[in-house]
Amino acid sequence: MKFDLAKTAVAFLVVIALGVGGLLAAPMMGTGTVLTMVAPSMIAFGLIMLVLGVKHGEYRAAGR
Repeated sequence: MKFDLAKTAVAFLVVIALGVGGLLAAPMMGTGTVLTMVAPSMIAFGLIMLVLGVKHGEYRAAGR
C-alpha cells in the first residue's frame, strides 16, 4: 500500500482521535486536561515521529 499525503493525514488523525477518545471515555483525567494538555502533546509527538519516519524511509530507499 502506497501512502500519499491524504492517506497519511487520515491515518494520523485516526490514531490521534482514538487516543484522545479513549482518554475521554476513561475516567482518568478531566476533559479539559485531555483536550488542552494531552491532545496537543500527542499531535506534536506524532508529527515529530512522522518526520523521522519519512526521513528514515528516504535514507533506506537511497540504499546507503
